[in-house]
Amino acid sequence: MNGIGSYGGRRLARALGPVGAWSWALQRLPATAAGSAARRLATLGYPVVWIPETLGNKELFSHAAILLAATERLIVASGIANIHARDPIAMANGARALGEAYPGRFVLGLGVSHAPSVASRGGTYGRPLQAMRTYLDAMAAADYGAPEPDPAVPLVLAALGPRMLELAAERADGAHPYFVPVEHTVFARRQLGPEPCLIVEQTAVLGTDLEAGRRIGRAFAKGYLALPNYANNLRRLGWGDADLVGAGSDRLIDSIVAIGDVEAIAGRVRAHLDAGADQVCVQFRVEPASDPALPAYAELAASFAELGR
Repeated sequence: MNGIGSYGGRRLARALGPVGAWSWALQRLPATAAGSAARRLATLGYPVVWIPETLGNKELFSHAAILLAATERLIVASGIANIHARDPIAMANGARALGEAYPGRFVLGLGVSHAPSVASRGGTYGRPLQAMRTYLDAMAAADYGAPEPDPAVPLVLAALGPRMLELAAERADGAHPYFVPVEHTVFARRQLGPEPCLIVEQTAVLGTDLEAGRRIGRAFAKGYLALPNYANNLRRLGWGDADLVGAGSDRLIDSIVAIGDVEAIAGRVRAHLDAGADQVCVQFRVEPASDPALPAYAELAASFAELGR
C-alpha cells in the first residue's frame, strides 16, 4: 500500500515484543509532561506506547509526532486513528511522513470508530466493513511526492468480529482488538490465521482491594458497554444481557479488567499470549483517569520482561 501495510505480521510481532503500554492519559497531559512520561516508559523497557484518538483531545498525528520527537527508540502506535477524522489521502500521507522521519517507529492502527463519535463530527456511520474496505482502497491509491518510508509503515485494523478480522488478515499486517476477554484472543487468532500480528489491549488495575478495583473498572467499562460493537462482540462470545447491563456484572468486569497484584496482572497477560496474542498492550487505570500510572508500569516492568524470555 505505497509504503503502508507491507511490513509483515511476523516482522511486526518481533518489533513490538510481547508487552507494550496503552495510554489514554498521555493525550490529556501537556506536551512536555507527555514526552517525559513516554521517555519513562521507554526507560522501563516498554518498546511501544499505543495512543487513542478521542473527541476533545489531541489530534492523533500531532500527538504521535510529539511523543516520537521526545523519545529516541520508543515506537508510537495509533490505537486507533479514526477513519472519519481525516480523508484517506491525509491518513496515508500523514503516516508516511511519520514513518519516513522516524523509521520503524510508527505503527498505523485504523478503525471505523463508533456511531456517536462519527455523528459528533458531522459524519454518517455506515456499514463498517464496507467503509473500511473503501477507505483502504483510497489509501492505496494516494499519491505522495515526498520520500517513501523505509521500512514501510505497519498497518493494523481495529477488529472484533470475524469479517473485520478477516479483512485485517487480507489487507493489513495485523489486528488490534480492544476491550476483550481472553476468549476473544482465541477467536481472533483463529480468524486471522498464523501470519498476521495480533495486538490485544488489556486494561488493568493494580491493587489488592477487589471492590476498589472493580469501581475503577466499571467507570472505565460503562461507556464501552453502551456501544453496540463492544456489547455485540461480548454477546458473540456468550455473555448475556445480565452481564452487559449498566456498568457490567462482577464476572464481566473481572474478565475484561485485570484486577489484582503483580502476579495476577502478569498472569492475565500471559493468558492472552498463550491464547495467541503476539503483544498485549496494558492500559493501567488509576484515579484520576488522566494519571499516566507510571508507578504501576514500573512495578510490573520486571514481570512483563520475563514474559519475553
